[in-house]
Amino acid sequence: MAEHSGKDVLSSDVEIKGTIKFQKELLIDGKVEGEINSDGALTVGENADIRAEVKTKSITIYGKVSGNITVSERCELKSKCTLQGDLKAARLIIEEGATFIGKSEVSSGMSVKAASSGSRPEVVRHEDSAKPAFAARG
Repeated sequence: MAEHSGKDVLSSDVEIKGTIKFQKELLIDGKVEGEINSDGALTVGENADIRAEVKTKSITIYGKVSGNITVSERCELKSKCTLQGDLKAARLIIEEGATFIGKSEVSSGMSVKAASSGSRPEVVRHEDSAKPAFAARG
């Protein structure tokens, strides 16, 4: 089979119940209920309604997601999106106007694969910088 380098698309008239697995890039603009698993990049379009547990390398959300998300690299919540669920990511970008209801855990050591790749510099966060803000509380 010929190599396919473009982004795969599930358009707004597509509805899927079950598990979606993909390798590289996927744009979902329809309805999905179930699970989404990948080592690739997922884009949730503005017409999308996702009710799923999502585990991918990265995700960009323009539409609506209900469910927990775990990404090994980057999560980006765009200005008109809605995320209802818990989020674990190495990096998190939230634009003004995005709706996020849930807990977030942002940690640079999310996955062994991402940490051992060596292609990106390690992000160092100093815990001491947060302590003076809490020390003022009585």
